[in-house]
Amino acid sequence: MSSPLAAASEKLSAPAPHEHAHISSPYTDFFTNLVHPVAQPLAATFERFHNFKEYYGLVQPGTVEGLTRDVNNTLMSNYFFEGARADLSKVVSPNPAFQITHSFQLGQKSNYTLGTVFANANTFLHGQWDPSTGGVNMRANQTWSASDITKIQGQLSSTPGQTMFQIEHDHIGPHYSLNLKSINPSPLDGTGLHFVSLIHSVSPRLALGFESIIQRTTPNDFIPATSYLLKYTSSPDAATKAESLLPPAPGTAAVPTAPFTPSWAATAQLQPSGNIQATYFHKLSDKVDVALDLQTMIQPASFMGPAKRDALASLGAKYEFRMATFRGQIDSAGKVGMLLEQRFTPAFAFLVGGEIDHAKNTSRFGVGVMIESSTMTPEEMVAAGMIPPQ
Repeated sequence: MSSPLAAASEKLSAPAPHEHAHISSPYTDFFTNLVHPVAQPLAATFERFHNFKEYYGLVQPGTVEGLTRDVNNTLMSNYFFEGARADLSKVVSPNPAFQITHSFQLGQKSNYTLGTVFANANTFLHGQWDPSTGGVNMRANQTWSASDITKIQGQLSSTPGQTMFQIEHDHIGPHYSLNLKSINPSPLDGTGLHFVSLIHSVSPRLALGFESIIQRTTPNDFIPATSYLLKYTSSPDAATKAESLLPPAPGTAAVPTAPFTPSWAATAQLQPSGNIQATYFHKLSDKVDVALDLQTMIQPASFMGPAKRDALASLGAKYEFRMATFRGQIDSAGKVGMLLEQRFTPAFAFLVGGEIDHAKNTSRFGVGVMIESSTMTPEEMVAAGMIPPQ
């Protein structure tokens, strides 16, 4: 496969059409002779580098945002809630997907939210409204091609400083992922919080990357900070390597290139403050996942307080049963917790969870229900895959 630079060089080297030879040929030849000595070595170098990566078996490493996604999906602390909760959802249409959700929560903070979801092959829209505060949240994802997706998030709030707008773009290459993101950007003076992140495979098992943050509260401010990333995984099998080299099938929906899914993965992130976050995820079987998260908290002495050196390690496991999901977690601070999601029918689920803090001698508990209803007939639900056939 020829590279873009090689194609451009060949195009420049092509002779001009005969009918315009007496006008454009001298100028074309001059420009070609001028550019060719520079374009040809660059094109050849790019081609050799691309072929080397393909021969070495590099895979798609995933995005920086998804670096710890498997760990977060396993740990209970990301799903735990306190008090009572009820989610009532109604599926209006399966394709394109349109769903309305009413969420109720009782506890230290009681509230009600109304949410809607619309999705098709390339577009995802989500909105949420909180009548008690008047706050509105929205999220939109648009997939342009197999390697490009744009995401927009917004939040409107009556509380000062809580209104937010965020726009980002993901470009997913065969062996790398690039993300550009801005929070509350101002196109007039360039203020805002800007992120640039890149992760690239350097071997079939190792990927390295960085995430740079540029903070500009005023046009004269320029405060950069860079984190360094590492991801080390199990070896991909031959089928995964072959699949990563295949182009998208013609006629299929345009979705970003799927990253390699390892049986285990270890990640590390060195933050600008000197803190380190390290994670480990292992898929023991199709039904059992385990995850470990370690975070250091190093704070030098300052006017805000004395020096602090601390660390927190969390170990969790997730068990997938036929109609239930169980998560358990323990950490070095003395907390032990569990969360059970029991689905009695495809449309009804019961949740119960608890957490005990032995160091502080406190506890928290939560119960909830999730109910889904649909305007479709049972035959339509079976055809859509929402319920198993009888």
